[in-house]
This record gives sequence, structure tokens and C-alpha cells, in this order.
Amino acid sequence: MFLVTQAGARTAIDGVPAAYDRGQNGLLDVAPSPGFARDRLLYFTRVAPEDGGGALILARARLEESGGRARLRDLETLWRQRPASRGGQPGGIIAFSPDGGHLFLTVGDRMEPDTAQDPDAARGKILRLNPDGSAPPDNPMAGQGGIRALTWSTGHRNPYGLAFAPDGALWEHEMGPRGGDELNRIRPGGNYGWPEVSNGDQYSGWPIPRHATRPEFDAPGLDWTPVIAPAGLAFYRGTEFPAWQGSALIGGLRAEGLVRVVFDADGAARQADRWSLGRRIRDVAVAPDGAVWLIEDGAGGGLLRLTAK
Repeated sequence: MFLVTQAGARTAIDGVPAAYDRGQNGLLDVAPSPGFARDRLLYFTRVAPEDGGGALILARARLEESGGRARLRDLETLWRQRPASRGGQPGGIIAFSPDGGHLFLTVGDRMEPDTAQDPDAARGKILRLNPDGSAPPDNPMAGQGGIRALTWSTGHRNPYGLAFAPDGALWEHEMGPRGGDELNRIRPGGNYGWPEVSNGDQYSGWPIPRHATRPEFDAPGLDWTPVIAPAGLAFYRGTEFPAWQGSALIGGLRAEGLVRVVFDADGAARQADRWSLGRRIRDVAVAPDGAVWLIEDGAGGGLLRLTAK
């Protein structure tokens, strides 16, 4: 984990706990607290070594800077996935509600697809927590305890994007199998169908029933075949690219670029632009000055700052 200046100078942050960095697993997401200027808290996710594999963990710690060095202090685990898994597809993306009162966390199916429909499995879900990791009393299944009490939506495969739109709607994207990457508007208690339905097929070529055949599941607002392998999601607010106001910006691993999605008055989504950058884009962020920041995937990947010409 690093602090990076606008000029590109970076400082390694000490005190980062060990991660199970195998395949798709490792250190996943970092999100400053809504009150970061005051409390200096960083929330972050990682897959931690456990039982020969790894467990997704949500943690928070205080960032201290002194003498040109930086360190995490007062590390606290807020939520731990049980049981651990040797599979990838961990999810681990964090989003705070617009009022800062709740934290949303994506949890992938860890390559155990049937668990996404199991209400007692910490797999294939979006969770809603209080900032201290406890269960909010107004969650859809708050009174049922365990993972049910934290579950906001279910039936997700490999969710690597989560963000609130300017109108307050929560959007998520996830990778499909062989086709069928999805952008979903998330509603409390929603079931998005994986692995019962998909607009893609198994990697073997074996077909999966399409969303249209099972209307009891929430269908995606937008999907991609061939896949773009979406990673990272941010809604644009700023003056650097005024034509992009309210657009969703999505990184593409397979697409090796950036995708812009727009929404009509009824909330229907469509792809407006796709820019090929020749780089696997892992995450997207919008800075206060309106610049767009991208980070590449893989060893030696770069941190990119995009501004208008």
C-alpha cells in the first residue's frame, strides 16, 4: 500500500498485514473513511492466509504520517469470511453510502458458484454494515443473524465494481463466465440470479439459462458479450470532462481500456464510449479536481492520471 502525490512520488505504508496473494487474491481495495480528514481511518480489504487458502477480510486502521514516513496503526478486523477458500473471485470492493452512515462490501462466490444462492454462505453477496462492522437493524434479514443479517443482495458471481450514482442509486458490476458481464442496479433484498441464470455460458461451452427465462431474478441493466472483464467503477462528478457528468466509468481488464456508461431519465443504462488504452485497467477513481485516475493490473502496472486536452 502506498501514498502517491499528484507528481507521482510514492511512500510505502508500513504496518499492512499479510495477504494471501495467490491468483486473483491479495490486497483488494482501500477506501478512506467519510470522515478521513478528521479521523484518518482507512478501510481496506484483503484475502488473508487461513487454512491453506484465504479468507476475505474487511479491516480498518488509522493512517499516521510523520517524518516522511507513513504507517497503519490500531488495526481492527471488522468482518471475516468463514470458511476460507482456495478459490479466487473474492470481490472485496467497498462503497460508503452517500450519508456516510453505512458501508457496502462485495463478496464474490470464490469459484464455488452454488454458494451464491445459499443464504447462510458468505459468498456471492453484497453486504451492508455499520462502519464498525455490525449489522444495521433495517437490513432485509436483520433479525435472522449470521451472514443473513448483513446481506443486502445475493446471487453475484465476481463483483469488482460498486459505487453510488449522483441520484443515490447503488450500482454494481460483475464478471460473467464465458460472456455475460453485468452492470446491475442494486436493490435491498434483490437476487441477481447467479448461477441459476446468466447471459453467458460456462467456460466448457455448456449453456446457462438466460435472465429472460427466469423473471423472478433481477436482470442486469447492461451486459457485455464478448466480455470486457470489468474492474473498478466510479461516477463522474467534476469540471475536467463536463460532458461526462453523471456517467459511470468502468475499467476493462479484457477490454484493456476505459468504458463510459450513461443513463436516461428512467435509469436505463447504455454504453456511450469505449477507449482502448492497451493496458489492463484494474480500478478507476475521480479526484476532487475532476481528473480521472486509473491503475493498471499486474506486476509493474502504472498509476495513470487523465485530464482533458
